[in-house]
Amino acid sequence: MISADRLQRWLPFLAWPRPDRATLVGELWAGLTVGMMVVPQGVAYAALAGMPLVTGIYASLLPALVAVLWSSSTRLSVGPTALSALLVGSALLGMAEPGSAEWVTLAVWLALLSGLLQIVLGLGRFGWLLNLVSAPVLTGFTQAAAILILLSQLPALIGLKGPLTTLLQQPQIDLQATAYGLGALLVLVLGKRWFPRFPVLMALVVASAVLSSWLGFAQRGGAVVGALPAGLPALHLPTALSLAQLSELALPTLVLTLISFLETASSAKVDNQRGGTRWNENQDLIGQGLAKISSGLCGAFPTSSSFSRSAINLYAGAKTGWATIFSVLLVLLVLLWLTPALYHVPQAVLAAVVVAAVSSLVQPAELRRIWRAAPVEALTCATTFVLTLATAPRLYWGVLAGLLMGLSHFLYHRLHPRIIEIGLHPDGSLRDRHLWSLPLLAPDLYALRMDAELDFASASSLERAVMEHLATHPEVHQVCLFAQPINRIDATGVETFGKLRQALQQRGTTLHLSGMKLPVESVLRRAGELPSGPEAKGLLRLHRSDHEALLALQHAPEDFAI
Repeated sequence: MISADRLQRWLPFLAWPRPDRATLVGELWAGLTVGMMVVPQGVAYAALAGMPLVTGIYASLLPALVAVLWSSSTRLSVGPTALSALLVGSALLGMAEPGSAEWVTLAVWLALLSGLLQIVLGLGRFGWLLNLVSAPVLTGFTQAAAILILLSQLPALIGLKGPLTTLLQQPQIDLQATAYGLGALLVLVLGKRWFPRFPVLMALVVASAVLSSWLGFAQRGGAVVGALPAGLPALHLPTALSLAQLSELALPTLVLTLISFLETASSAKVDNQRGGTRWNENQDLIGQGLAKISSGLCGAFPTSSSFSRSAINLYAGAKTGWATIFSVLLVLLVLLWLTPALYHVPQAVLAAVVVAAVSSLVQPAELRRIWRAAPVEALTCATTFVLTLATAPRLYWGVLAGLLMGLSHFLYHRLHPRIIEIGLHPDGSLRDRHLWSLPLLAPDLYALRMDAELDFASASSLERAVMEHLATHPEVHQVCLFAQPINRIDATGVETFGKLRQALQQRGTTLHLSGMKLPVESVLRRAGELPSGPEAKGLLRLHRSDHEALLALQHAPEDFAI
């Protein structure tokens, strides 16, 4: 018999609360608000990914339903996103012709591979891997990707016939398309500012389609959405990949998986903070992975969580996953009966939709803020930004470079822990003796503190700090390690501690240990490095608190506070 908890773990939607009538009404309006936004965005992002435009609607249907049923964050809007679409388009460039059957097959494989990888990571409880990408790396990549997206949409936005480089030669511009694009962009910007609750995007799409049809824009050669197939997507089973193709997709799959889940994390954290719940990143990995696989099986491209649509979902008052269910029903309605209405929508309007959604990602002030906090991390951010732009369309090199720089910075600090000689500050705290010009705690004492774990990365630094100080200060006969910051020790740390203790014992130097945490003390005792016999009262002294250690070291009255 399967327990209810186990069943809800595999089928999270069984734990949804039963909604009442008032809740369903609120969820309906929130879902319709998002649904009216996701259809035009899906079509626009499909164009950005180089896919047939209808696949943007396919990616907004079944994947959104699967994600809300199997994710822990039920108020996220899952479907096409600008960043994922850009990654798909850039990864496949050079491997096939955009929009071709081979291009679609490769995009489907990207969805299947990245989805499978996310499911494996979720089942293996590897959500912590998210922490490998620091905020500066993500900021640098996102800013660069946003600029690339804006540049890619500029020709369609201004009605330029040909690539952007033709602006410097003899540009051919369709002025009517320019009017559609810039006018749509103005409407979206002003609508977001003045009418945030009104479905400006859907109204704009409908109005532009009516105006385009009335003026005969398509008949005069204007670029429009065109005919979209109606009906549900058929099951798409892609042809097998060659080894060469698989190797080319391997790195983009990793980057897409990582960036996609970081998109999800940015939305999920907001969702769970507002709901007062703990974020289950592993369950969201599984849900997002299943959504990607369902998108691939529909013949569409990889999906992700949209921060902007998720924010609108929350803003509209969504409280459960029922809002997404209603949103999916609206997309289904459009797909079954309303795709002909999109025929006359100018592609310049789609470009305006993408530009309006992505422009908010360009935030130059972020680099200045990071610089004030940590100049080295600002350099990582800037390097990621520059390399992402310089290596386009292979965007993953910027992410990998930033990732390596971030990890190198982390390892440098782990290999060079902060070890200070401490003294007693007039306010009663123990601080860096040299920084604050404090006197010695005792004439024959070397008192130090290491703000790090005692493991393979930091152990040699501790041993070197003690031995070098003793070599230059022969008058020292006592060493006190204020060990409270040390919260973990590994085998290398145990071995190094043993060597250090023996070296001090041979020298006749007393080792004091102050405030050692129980987990560290337990490991050292099991390893036989903290004897409990007479030796523990000789050249090895343990003090439970810094207050007790200071009394023993200074023989001072108990009139100071630690």
